[in-house]
Amino acid sequence: MPPLHLLIKPASGLCNLRCKYCFYYDETQKREQASYGVMSLETLENVIGKALAYAQGSCTIAYQGGEPTLAGLDFFEESIRIQNRLNTRGLRIENAIQTNGVGLDENWARFFAQNHFLVGLSVDGTQQTHDCYRVDAQGKDTYARVLRTARLFDKYQVQYNILTVVHAQIARHAQAIYRQFRKLGFSYLQFIPCLDPLGEKTGGQAYSLTPQAFGNFLIQLFDLWYRDVCAGNGVSIRTFDNYIAMLLGQRPESCGMSGICGVQNVVEADGSVYPCDFYVLDAYRLGNLNQDGFETIEQNRRALRFIESSAEFDEKCRACRYFPICRGGCRRLREPAPGYELPMNIYCASYQMFFDHALAPMQALAASLRSGAR
Repeated sequence: MPPLHLLIKPASGLCNLRCKYCFYYDETQKREQASYGVMSLETLENVIGKALAYAQGSCTIAYQGGEPTLAGLDFFEESIRIQNRLNTRGLRIENAIQTNGVGLDENWARFFAQNHFLVGLSVDGTQQTHDCYRVDAQGKDTYARVLRTARLFDKYQVQYNILTVVHAQIARHAQAIYRQFRKLGFSYLQFIPCLDPLGEKTGGQAYSLTPQAFGNFLIQLFDLWYRDVCAGNGVSIRTFDNYIAMLLGQRPESCGMSGICGVQNVVEADGSVYPCDFYVLDAYRLGNLNQDGFETIEQNRRALRFIESSAEFDEKCRACRYFPICRGGCRRLREPAPGYELPMNIYCASYQMFFDHALAPMQALAASLRSGAR
């Protein structure tokens, strides 16, 4: 078994925000039991213990939601104690968390820094583009509160990156968002396209991202990023970093850019395991770590053929000149919806626009990096 990756949902789909585009809320409404509440410490110990017994070399433990910090700081402190107690084989353990950043204080920042957590902080651009959809349970804006958390992270030297969901409004403001992030000193950025509800035809929501809008956004963002990289003061944008790595002959570290799903273990609060964060649905349940071991989980994964089916592509996709670098994109973006047939990426036109514009300069940048490394 290679290094093991866990994505634990300690508070299930519970959240202190009401983001109008939340894909995980949509998922929870499509299964028999929407929420599993907060994970018990007994389940946490079973999950971590079985993971550390099964992994080879290293184990990554990431926490997501919903909002994972609703499990409480005590929960995460206990997680560290369990890891230290059960890591009898001396595995390298890396901890990470994705949070909306609302309600976190100095105790959280100190904990993340002391325990070397990599934190993903959700910020949807400027105050205008963030607050139009990322509101709290009372409908109040959250942008200012999230920026206060970012400043706390800076104070305590927490390692963090910024996650931005690209919805319709954000796609119109690439330049303003990039400049705002540079002004705030954010150096590690990730932009992911907004998802429409699973099983519904795309484009039906106010936040829906059209292929044309997403393509334009990627092009504008790339030009800003490329200019700064060439000037020697660039920042990290995960998508572009991965494309450069691929052009240098390296494997992309981002799952959705590999052309086939990786081995993921998404663990709901009751201990149930699923193959992907986008498929925490009853039909994809692989087992439960309170009763099952990872051997059973892997047997069920093979029987489900989740990974194998993700490598199925339309022939038009395989024939595309950009397929070697696009690789069809994330399986979730190739999921059939009314009016669509598997397995064309719903943002196929976006990526064609982007590569028409950006592939040549990316190749030039990769060639420059290759020659500089000699």
